[in-house]
Amino acid sequence: MDGWKEGKISPKWLCSLNRNLAVQLKLDHPSSSSFPFRAPAQAQIIHAGQACVVKEDNISERVYTIREGDTLVLQCLVTGHPRPQVRWTKTAGSASDKFQETSVFNETLRIEKIQRLQGGRYYCKAENGVGVPAIRSIRVDVQYLDEPVLTVHQTISDVRGSFYQEKTVFLRCTVNSNPPARFIWRRGSETLSHSQDNGVDIYEPLYTQGETKVLKLKNLRPQDYASYTCQVSVRNVCGIPDKSITFALTNTTAPPSLKLSVNETLVINPGDNITIQCSLTGGDPLPRVIWSHSPSPMPRNSLIQGSNLTIWSIRVEDSGYYNCTAINNVGNPAKKTVNLLVRSMRNATFQITPDVIKESETIQLGQDLKLSCHVDAVPQEKVFYFWYKNGKLAKLSDRLVIIRNDPELPPVTSSLEIIDLRFTDYGTYLCVASFQGAPIPDLSVEVNISSETVPPTIMVPKGQSTVTVREGSRAELQCEVRGKPKPPIIWSRVDKEAPMPSGAMTVETSDGKLHLERVTREMSGTYKCQTARYNGFNIRSREALVQLNVQFPPVVEPVFQDIRQAVGRSVTLRCTMLKGSPMKVATAVWRFNGSLLTVPPAEQQDYSEYKVDSLSRETSGSYECSISNDVGVATCLFQVSGKAYNPEFYYDTPNPTRKQSKNYSYVLQWTQKEPDAVDPILSYRLDVRQMNQRDLPPKSISVRKMEKGMLQEHLLTDLKVPQSYEVRLTPITRFGTGDMATRMIHYLEPISYPNPVGNTCHFEDEKICGYTQDTIDNFDWIRQSSLTHDPKRSANTGPTMDFSGTPEGYYMFIEASAPRVKDDKARLISPMYNMTARFCVSFYYHMYGKHIGSLNLLVHVKNKQPTQALSIKGDQGNLWQQAHVPINPAGPFQIIFEGVRGTGSEGDIAIDDVTLKKGDCPRRPTAPNKAVALPGNGAVTHHKSFLCGPLLFFLYVLLR
Repeated sequence: MDGWKEGKISPKWLCSLNRNLAVQLKLDHPSSSSFPFRAPAQAQIIHAGQACVVKEDNISERVYTIREGDTLVLQCLVTGHPRPQVRWTKTAGSASDKFQETSVFNETLRIEKIQRLQGGRYYCKAENGVGVPAIRSIRVDVQYLDEPVLTVHQTISDVRGSFYQEKTVFLRCTVNSNPPARFIWRRGSETLSHSQDNGVDIYEPLYTQGETKVLKLKNLRPQDYASYTCQVSVRNVCGIPDKSITFALTNTTAPPSLKLSVNETLVINPGDNITIQCSLTGGDPLPRVIWSHSPSPMPRNSLIQGSNLTIWSIRVEDSGYYNCTAINNVGNPAKKTVNLLVRSMRNATFQITPDVIKESETIQLGQDLKLSCHVDAVPQEKVFYFWYKNGKLAKLSDRLVIIRNDPELPPVTSSLEIIDLRFTDYGTYLCVASFQGAPIPDLSVEVNISSETVPPTIMVPKGQSTVTVREGSRAELQCEVRGKPKPPIIWSRVDKEAPMPSGAMTVETSDGKLHLERVTREMSGTYKCQTARYNGFNIRSREALVQLNVQFPPVVEPVFQDIRQAVGRSVTLRCTMLKGSPMKVATAVWRFNGSLLTVPPAEQQDYSEYKVDSLSRETSGSYECSISNDVGVATCLFQVSGKAYNPEFYYDTPNPTRKQSKNYSYVLQWTQKEPDAVDPILSYRLDVRQMNQRDLPPKSISVRKMEKGMLQEHLLTDLKVPQSYEVRLTPITRFGTGDMATRMIHYLEPISYPNPVGNTCHFEDEKICGYTQDTIDNFDWIRQSSLTHDPKRSANTGPTMDFSGTPEGYYMFIEASAPRVKDDKARLISPMYNMTARFCVSFYYHMYGKHIGSLNLLVHVKNKQPTQALSIKGDQGNLWQQAHVPINPAGPFQIIFEGVRGTGSEGDIAIDDVTLKKGDCPRRPTAPNKAVALPGNGAVTHHKSFLCGPLLFFLYVLLR
């Protein structure tokens, strides 16, 4: 029952459905409804998890509040026929929340240890193909309170020239929470506020992350040196306790300061060991020191001891920025950074640039020529380049010039410029890159300049401009490069903005061949090969194109199709090729139950057909069409038969259970799926099996009339209370048995029907008129009379006799004595009533004692949350009084009496003579000072009643 309080269901949810359910049940023989029955999906969200509260906000939005880390359970109750399928989705959450990337197909959504980013709007969508889908939503609000963070900032300003200085301290307290937190500042045990201390100012700053409150101590005084506590609270919402943080402010409080033992930029050789000392030079309280590395985590070969960082056998990949940060929450953190550079050189390249001024692309005597050399190094600016000609150090002159930083080339590139090229300048040039004085191997690159040094050309070999391969095989695309030297070839895709199979946008090859392993159909397209502008001539790139065609087997439709048809009718089967390379049917082979069929050859097209002239048992079975495009084969499978489709059970039958002593009967209802697709349904075979028992003998259910959507029904009898049964229902046509449907039948306590003239429960029988105790409340109601009550019970509370005033008369009451505590609840639940009309609930109550809590009357409509119809609070005097409460349930319902324990033991509450009568409540004047306001529409009346006697009986009969 506590779970009922976690959600509210609209009181009119089942109204329209119940109108559709007005079917006359004929339980003595099988029957069918006289109208087509297909009900659209309806849905409602209820909760069974650890909700703090479920409320309606000021725009009637349903909000489910839950504590972070608890379990969220949402259930989507659905009705409709056929049985709707349920799907949960979510919006308004984190973009990285995986839940919104997929859907949950289940009536119950469960999220263990829910996190704040999982809050948002959850949608339940129920659809069964009838009408529009039913969509309901609820907003989940995750509540949390993080640990607060307190930082201290100080300012010093001159006052009145330089006679003295004024010191101001700001204590900033920040926290992340939902709902917004309330802040309380304390100095020692004293709570601080603006009005009590002129030296204190509390305010909320602008432009801050999270929630922040600042305590400003103006013109610091001796008494301001104390311990300050910032307490944050969300007012115990969801049981989240308050949290706090304390800071001791002294006359030595100071922000942290640091110094490093090395320079801000440190260059070392690979394999060396390095220790960096980060020393604290100030800060109170004592700061903590943190080391970090960017852009990657701290290397594994590092060790932090105190504030010192040691890295052993340092590697090139250990380069980066190492940050030493000191924090004590006073002022800003102190931070020192070391840019650690590990010497390295790689990737030596060269370029040959003909005379740029004359826009030449070839080497010609009498024109200028520039040779360039570059390596990728760390640190780049420490690289030295040396040029050699024919093994000897090049001699510089007016015609031979070395340029250190050529603006037309990458930084730190060395160029050897030859002015007015002569025959004697031909030779082999060597560029050597070196870290002088460091144990790093030199890198060199060689360039040969002669009359044979010519720019590149590129072409695709004959017959290789189009490459055709099968999916999954290996492909080789080739471009031939001529020239001296031969530059690398760069491959890329042309017709698709997609990366190469390696994931990179370009791929470099030295021999002009691009190898593709296990090609897929997505790799089909045009590829471009072009010459690189390094390790060769620095001129416009030469390009060529290669087309790759990937052949793959056909994709067909349908992969599987279930075809139902009446006996004697013809059926045409078509297998269509949707995709494939090549896109044409080479062969089509048809088989029936594995045996080859003869099909006349068709012209080249993208489908194949086969016709079954007349359906019979002999022509029913599995038809298979295998389509080939000379690359592979795909198959369409057709299951052809005259079998009837399965029946679709109806799960929303009102009051299906009838109890007969130790047995019960059950009204089974269903509709037939697509009855017109095959021959008429003649009968149904019914098989019933008690769980873990043998099958009962099968029964045959004859069918008088069958239409699409027509509701059929049959009464299952002689079922044992409270056993569950498996029911199997199979349709039968002249073709034979059809598809079977299975469902479980569970025993449910039958729904009672109120007497239209009223029926009264006096609680004289031990069965208490079918009322039951709630199993999830705090304690139970007690059946008692004057003769059976405990003589030691609490005095000054509770009745001494029932309403009739006879010692033998029974009533129900709650005992408020120990171990009961304040707000404990006891609930008494009526049987289920299956009528939708206006009713009047009348009962007598006795609420006497100085510790009386409250008596609530709830109405619980099936598949909905209980709603409160009446609440009476406090001492009502030492007498029985009557209440009349009008209710108008929208479906099968129960009434619930909820007794709530007050503040002490003198708080017993009793009820007696409960009447449920169809129609309106009597209109009577309300006794002075005894009126009880209803939370909804309608009014309740209750009046004083004297114990027993002819006068009371006369008045009672007269008033009724």
